[in-house]
Amino acid sequence: MSIIERYNAAKASIARAAKDCGRDPASVTLICVTKTFPADDVAPLLEAGHRVFGENRVQEALSKWPALREKYPDIELHLIGPLQSNKTREAVELFDVIESVDREKIAKALSEEIARTGKHPRLFVQVNTGAEPQKAGVLPENADSFLAACRDAYGLKIEGLMCVPPLDQQASPHFALLADIAARNGIAELSMGMSSDFELAIQLGATYVRVGSAIMGERDYPA
Repeated sequence: MSIIERYNAAKASIARAAKDCGRDPASVTLICVTKTFPADDVAPLLEAGHRVFGENRVQEALSKWPALREKYPDIELHLIGPLQSNKTREAVELFDVIESVDREKIAKALSEEIARTGKHPRLFVQVNTGAEPQKAGVLPENADSFLAACRDAYGLKIEGLMCVPPLDQQASPHFALLADIAARNGIAELSMGMSSDFELAIQLGATYVRVGSAIMGERDYPA
């Protein structure tokens, strides 16, 4: 299958999953994750009208998206990988949505950069629902206090939450946990679900799903 055929299949699956649980398919936004894929591979999706994309690394995104944006200025670009504080300036400049706010150092850096530039990327807090030591994200038990600090201490508007469940566990409890945290903190957007489990995430309230390999194909990671 071509990228466009896989893209159309993913869109159809999203619409079907939404309808199956009584949701409007338009309430779920597909983020096409294009990390490790060159601009030439992204071009067919842009030509087909897709505009919402996700990248894991600031540096890779800087090498790819500014030129694409010149041709397609309505692109919405999400940072879905960990943000280092020394990349905050570049991230605020490039990304429309930063999904990986996960510690006070980053919240402070974002607050300062937003004040300096007047640019206001939409912000999501990443929650480490599985408490995995190797994974970014605020721990679930600290999520409420961290969200309060983002709002009260740093003046940040947090629009959503994001999670990446452990690979070796059922995803549904993690999606349900994220939805509970969002509900009690008045947060509307949930970025959860990837190629293998986005239908389940939609059932549990996802408003954004991050689909990479099911559309782009398997990644050839550098050694």
